[in-house]
Amino acid sequence: MSAPEGAQRVLVAGGGWAGCAAAVELARAGAQVTLAEASRTLGGRARGVEVHGRVLDNGQHILLGAYGETLRLLRLVGIDPDQALLRLPVQMRYPEGSGGMDFVAPRWPAPFHLAGALLRAKGLAREDKLALARFHSAAKWMGWVLYNDCSVDELLERFNQTPRLNRLLWHPLCIAALNTPPARASAKVFLAVLRDSLGAKRRAASDMLLPRMEMGALFPQAAAAYVLEHGGALLTGVKVNSVARSGEGWQATLGDRVTDFDAVVLATPATQSAALLGAHPEAAELSAQLAAFAHEPIATCYLQYDASLRLELPFYALLDDPAQDRWGQFVFDRGQPDAAQPGLLAVVVSAAGDAAQLGQDALAAHIAAQLAHDLRRPELATPQWTKVITEKRATFSCTPGLARPGNKTTLPGLVLAGDYTASDYPATLETAVRSGVEAAALIRAYGTLPREKRSPSHGGGGQEHSFVR
Repeated sequence: MSAPEGAQRVLVAGGGWAGCAAAVELARAGAQVTLAEASRTLGGRARGVEVHGRVLDNGQHILLGAYGETLRLLRLVGIDPDQALLRLPVQMRYPEGSGGMDFVAPRWPAPFHLAGALLRAKGLAREDKLALARFHSAAKWMGWVLYNDCSVDELLERFNQTPRLNRLLWHPLCIAALNTPPARASAKVFLAVLRDSLGAKRRAASDMLLPRMEMGALFPQAAAAYVLEHGGALLTGVKVNSVARSGEGWQATLGDRVTDFDAVVLATPATQSAALLGAHPEAAELSAQLAAFAHEPIATCYLQYDASLRLELPFYALLDDPAQDRWGQFVFDRGQPDAAQPGLLAVVVSAAGDAAQLGQDALAAHIAAQLAHDLRRPELATPQWTKVITEKRATFSCTPGLARPGNKTTLPGLVLAGDYTASDYPATLETAVRSGVEAAALIRAYGTLPREKRSPSHGGGGQEHSFVR
């Protein structure tokens, strides 16, 4: 299928999930899309990498049933979510005897599923359960909205949460969702995450979804195929070196080639977008804002054991304590969602600044010892091989009151897409996808404007929008 004659020519710079979402939506609308990615692999910070002759994810990911736009686009590009994702009820389950808790929601209608989980929870005292019930009731009364932002720790203190509940539930959830320690993480954003998990109006929206395939195959590769089927072009290993105004459109330097476009979606990382915008004085403020983002790393430790190894659950929460060389926060049995990965465990270390200072071998050895102790399986101390993959700029630091730019810029026909754009949600796959969809909508609207109205005044400022689940 080719794009219609006279179709809007759009460059999507960046082949991560935001860029792929923008490219799919533009192609669906009839635009002539060129999707350009600097690396050889699509997916950005959620992609496949080759390790020991197989393709693994650059990090373990988990989705929510509330990720409506992600699930819609998966279906659009031919991926069946029911086949591609293992659906589990919302839960926080520690290995038995490790000192944690066992909290799992029954498959009852909301909000009764949460009440059932609370009543059945093991490892929590009566005061912990009452504190959790009070928190849920108060947050629901507030509409899960906090108008004056503060740190997550301040929020928990304000709601009189118990030390054990903080240790076993709130802190792990905060670090996993925001990738920012609770002492400096945004309570406002944290409440938005809880709204769609513990506070979901539909039980299915709170479900946890584990990918059954590597992340590149889950969406980016299928998205690229969709763009090609609709007359677009895919360029991998090609860096966008510059974008410059050319009449009513844009000229982009793709590698060593200059190409004309009607509009541009910058779906590159914030730092790279800042550099591209730096050549445009009218975008100086936005460029500085993007360059100023602080980032947090995530480390994922893969440990391969005999193919017969299987955990009792698809994943467990772990009690971390860096002072005691206990770095793992969650362990996933990759063989359960994906039969092609038997005996492979993935251990996640979010907000991994300190862990990243250790050597890969040392970190993997500490994690293997932690697994052997907590799961009471001595054989886990001696994996066949290990591999630590650290994304140094996995997410932005999600701090209180952080100003995030909108998709619009002051440059006509150029918009941003990325999980760092304005949203009440942290840097998640759904945030990236929704940002890409919004960027595509702005480009389509720009294409319908008469030429005399395509001026910088119509580019708009960085206006914040709500993240609708």
